[in-house]
Amino acid sequence: MKYASLLCVLCLVLLANTCRKKAEAELLGQTWLHSYEEDQDDVLVYRPNTYDFPPSRGRTGFTLEPEGVAKQYAIAPADGLEEHTGIWEYKDKNTILVHIQGNGHPEQRYTMEVVSLKDSVLKVRITPDAQE
Repeated sequence: MKYASLLCVLCLVLLANTCRKKAEAELLGQTWLHSYEEDQDDVLVYRPNTYDFPPSRGRTGFTLEPEGVAKQYAIAPADGLEEHTGIWEYKDKNTILVHIQGNGHPEQRYTMEVVSLKDSVLKVRITPDAQE
């Protein structure tokens, strides 16, 4: 009986790790664009850049690469997208710290809390971090 309990605990740990890796694989390496029509209060909604968005005058977005590189996409003066790079790291299971270098633009530091990631719909809460 003791071994059965130990086996159950081990299975739960492995299952939790597998679920995190699946969510991480869906989140990382994907270009996410802001689906602002779906925002609710302080929760921002993002969808993959392959999604069929309704017409818009531009969409901001981001990519988190597995190696810790963050790319933020802002609307450029000529209405295209302008890429700003930085770094990201996990603060905890559902929270990501992002630092976008200035390079001629204001430097940004913020925390992104992943509220949910289901069916290619990413919901996050973003909180600006105080400069150190």
